[in-house]
Amino acid sequence: MAAVVKRVLLASPRGYCAGVERAVETVERALALYGRPVYVRKQIVHNSHVVRDLEARGAVFVDELTSVPEGATVVFSAHGIAPAVRAQADERGLATIDATCPLVTKVHTQARRYAQAGYAIVLIGHAGHEEVEGTLGEAPDAIVLVQSAEDAKHVSLPADRPLAYITQTTLSVDETSQIVAVLRHRFPRIEEPAREDICYATSNRQWAVKELLEKIDLLLVVGSPNSSNSERLVDVARGGGVDAYLVDDLGAIDESWLEGRETVGLTSGASAPERLVAEVCAWFTERGAVVSEHAPVHEDVSFKLPVELRRAERAAA
Repeated sequence: MAAVVKRVLLASPRGYCAGVERAVETVERALALYGRPVYVRKQIVHNSHVVRDLEARGAVFVDELTSVPEGATVVFSAHGIAPAVRAQADERGLATIDATCPLVTKVHTQARRYAQAGYAIVLIGHAGHEEVEGTLGEAPDAIVLVQSAEDAKHVSLPADRPLAYITQTTLSVDETSQIVAVLRHRFPRIEEPAREDICYATSNRQWAVKELLEKIDLLLVVGSPNSSNSERLVDVARGGGVDAYLVDDLGAIDESWLEGRETVGLTSGASAPERLVAEVCAWFTERGAVVSEHAPVHEDVSFKLPVELRRAERAAA
């Protein structure tokens, strides 16, 4: 491998988005404020390294609120929750901190408004993903889930109600466009979101990968297997005819992938810490490859911390 891979091109932008930064900092600040333990419903973000690091500091991740002691503090993950989860937290007397990404909250708000106005709603997304489950919970009687263009060809929607579609925030831009095209062909009056639901970070990272494809022989995407936006980066590369693999960290790289490759592209999903990318870069550098960043792009999006946390910090000051 050392004699073959000559260059590593880093995609830009990559790594943490503003919603992930906000969610991770929320747990860190809650631990500093309340001490151990701070409970978190589901993984705060979909990255195993982030979860293990926060566990070491005292965060306790649970799948269900029944695992949280009554009266304890619980953080809701960046992926959002259904109203039923919030109601359950109230019933158990839990102090809640909502770290839902504001861009996911926007989709939830759209779902509620469409449902209240009598719309039948198509949600484009992946079944079982926590973000999708939360959005479905906002209007379960009004929303139908569509996962693919094939689903869109066969979905049945009422003829006597206005129609609209919304999407998961971490989808493939290209695949979503195909699904929307099918829906618009079948249902010309279907309304679209006022602003695109696929988040800026997901779109930017996919475009950054596309710009690399003509220059690389292989793409490595640093991200955990349950990270939807990371998986979509792999899909983008493969869709463009370039082999690509998702790796949780340096240890997941199979050196056989690198045989015969001169230029390797490297990126990371929106929930992957940059230190994991740095470790991969150092590994390639030690083996003689030159690492450089392709067309650096700076993202300046930021979100305020959850209001519940900011109030608690002010009260404790």
